[in-house]
Amino acid sequence: MRFALSEEQQELAATVRSLLAKRADPRVETYDEGLWQTLCEQIGVSALGIPEEYGGAGFSLFEALVALEEVGRSLAPSPLLSSLVASEALLAGADDDAKERLLPRIAAGEVAAFAEGADARDVLDGDLASVLVLAADGVLWEVGDAERAWTPSMDQTLRLATVRADLAGATRIGDGTAARDRARLVGTVGCAALAVGCAARALEMTVAYSKERVQFGRPIGSFQALKHRMADLLVRLEMARSASWAASYAVARHTDEAEQLAHVAKAYCGDALTHIAGETIQLHGGIAITWEHDAHLVFKRAHALGQLFGAGHTHRAALTL
Repeated sequence: MRFALSEEQQELAATVRSLLAKRADPRVETYDEGLWQTLCEQIGVSALGIPEEYGGAGFSLFEALVALEEVGRSLAPSPLLSSLVASEALLAGADDDAKERLLPRIAAGEVAAFAEGADARDVLDGDLASVLVLAADGVLWEVGDAERAWTPSMDQTLRLATVRADLAGATRIGDGTAARDRARLVGTVGCAALAVGCAARALEMTVAYSKERVQFGRPIGSFQALKHRMADLLVRLEMARSASWAASYAVARHTDEAEQLAHVAKAYCGDALTHIAGETIQLHGGIAITWEHDAHLVFKRAHALGQLFGAGHTHRAALTL
């Protein structure tokens, strides 16, 4: 692919960014239902990757991940990643009847979650989802009643839950192995997209602060040493974005190198965000270690994304197999 967005994709990103800039609040711990419905109804973020025959917009997973990057930039909680993972798991493993019943609900904005196993931990939005599917014993199940409990975490805007389901009351809807493999792959590139968005927000904050903070009679951004550090951050960010887009495109198109590129993107984008988050705190000085500033939100998000869907070292190790 060309490592650039098409005009239509750029417009999508700009529209999502504009809405989130006006409405998103990164300091809340549960997603804003009104904002989520606006994103779904006016922009169709939940429907982007779902085929038209199932009530979707008929674009691709790549466009959905472009929107997800902007969600990452906003730092606000959103069920977009969990719904993307669940919808792609259904597309990969569910039978036709289940697709026809469940995908239109996700496309319309119902929150969906995917779990591995009948006793699953760290399920994204598992306690909030009205559409819950899980893979267990090689089977994909639709779960109605389940015991769900919110799991406290460092970054509480990425909501995790424990889900315990009685499969005797669940409905078999397809191939659990295919659904699980697709869910892992989509979750991996989804985390990379969120990391790129978060890193972009961190760099924007840092550059803006360097223009406002005056020391020795001049803005600190005019000092050459700080210019070099911020230039290095920009290089890391752009390399991370290239890795994320390459992996997103490959996973969306089901190419042969999709899994390899997903491992690369998750490892590199996670490491890049960790570094940029650290430099954001350092370059902001004392204000960055106060609750009033958003730097701590970037730090928490970096830590959480570094672990979600596999730590960087596990993805690097997978590349050697």
